Amino acid sequence: MTRTWPIAGVLFGVLWTFVQGPPLEPEPLVGSLLIGLVVGFPTAFVFRRLYGDTVDLTRSLRGVPYALLYVLTFIREAIVASLDVTYRVLALSGASEPEVILIPLRVRSDLGVTTIANSITMTPGSLTLNYDPEENALYIHVIDGSDPEDIVDPIRKWEDYALVIFDEALSPSDPAPDFAVYPPDRTHPALKQAAPEVSEGTEAERATGEATGGEKDGR
Repeated sequence: MTRTWPIAGVLFGVLWTFVQGPPLEPEPLVGSLLIGLVVGFPTAFVFRRLYGDTVDLTRSLRGVPYALLYVLTFIREAIVASLDVTYRVLALSGASEPEVILIPLRVRSDLGVTTIANSITMTPGSLTLNYDPEENALYIHVIDGSDPEDIVDPIRKWEDYALVIFDEALSPSDPAPDFAVYPPDRTHPALKQAAPEVSEGTEAERATGEATGGEKDGR
């Protein structure tokens, strides 16, 4: 077990180096890294109460390859989705079938669920609408839900990697729960905020029409 804040300081130094983007030469790289460490260690120490007291370094390092796989898979999916959305806009090849899909998750940690939800939102053509803590499920809206399994497959891949990255109780070998599809013409209780609201005026007009028999009735 290792204390958390020194690791945060080192990560800050590495991140600072990437942000600075120094030339790929020893002297500027080392200089940028040292500046990042000089700033990162005191900052991490001051905010050490925000971190856990200790971290299992061995488990954390085990998740590094899966984190890289997660990023590569996400980039690939984002590129494919961007091309798909662009084609739909420019080619006008046909009407899309927007859907709302309920996806129960195996990841349960706050960071794991947030990572999956943000990845979905950052992928063109999909948006995370809501999270149901009781069902541990995400409600997502997709631009075309004609093949929902094709939508869910990459999300399951992200989840497989996230289970290892965030050291979840379940593993990628555990079966994924079934998902459900809610077409736009139906309203699920968790999606009331996404459904168009009927105004009081519309209800009043409808009631008046029923009472008088409508305009054709003559009353």
